[in-house]
Amino acid sequence: MALDRIISEKRKRQCAKLIEISKDIVRQAFNKFKPEELGITWTGGKDSGLTLWIIRQVCQEKNIPLPKTMIIGEGDEFEEIEAFVERMKKEWNVPLEVCRNEDVLKAADYRLNALVRVKDLNERNREELIRIGFEGDEFPFEAESYVGNHLMKTVVFNQFLERNRIKGIFQGLRWDEHPARFDDPYFEFKEGGHLMPEHTRIRPILHFTEKDLWDTYAAFKIPYCPLYEQGYRSLGAKTTSLISVEGVPAWKQDLENTEERAGRRPDKEKAMERMRQLGYM
Repeated sequence: MALDRIISEKRKRQCAKLIEISKDIVRQAFNKFKPEELGITWTGGKDSGLTLWIIRQVCQEKNIPLPKTMIIGEGDEFEEIEAFVERMKKEWNVPLEVCRNEDVLKAADYRLNALVRVKDLNERNREELIRIGFEGDEFPFEAESYVGNHLMKTVVFNQFLERNRIKGIFQGLRWDEHPARFDDPYFEFKEGGHLMPEHTRIRPILHFTEKDLWDTYAAFKIPYCPLYEQGYRSLGAKTTSLISVEGVPAWKQDLENTEERAGRRPDKEKAMERMRQLGYM
């Protein structure tokens, strides 16, 4: 669905200028890398959705297909997001790869909060636990915990880069979304290291505020996940994402004076900077 909300012509022009800044970043990426060396991260949420829409606009201008796109199956997904992603994958012809850490899911018997024994994991995952300083023999399977985030997201992200020999990866991040992202550059080179391949992170929508984003969705009739109509402002794992204001669509909430990610798991939010140093998005 797309937002049925009237945006003034003046505001639409302002949004168009923001889009043009983003498109220029995307064009720079295509000049720097071959299309097959680029990848896109997609979550089904509003930020990565706008990023994907903008990249698609540039690809249509250049008459080239979308780069390979990844979405992470963390084992705790909203059915609404899965349905939305499946629909948009077909409508936009997205070359989507669903990426999961099947080794961890299998060890957890595909059940949330099940205890995962470290000895049951493969060598890669055991090495990753050493890398983040985890010394226990077991841990509960929670996609949004510190350990869960690393194994289910960061590891899967790095494996996607390795598997597809990706040199540049698009991310839907914004400066105003989280304090850990205030100083992010549009292009950030990441040196390769143990268990992390060398790559460049490309962030075309950094300059958008949350209000800018929703006005752009309305002005250009961009499809979005219906969960935002129920009161969610930020979507993560199903069991740890909370509605901000029940029954009030995200774009009608107090975007200026309240925290966008207040409905996300607090311990994850506090550990965001540390997780990003280990490769988290």
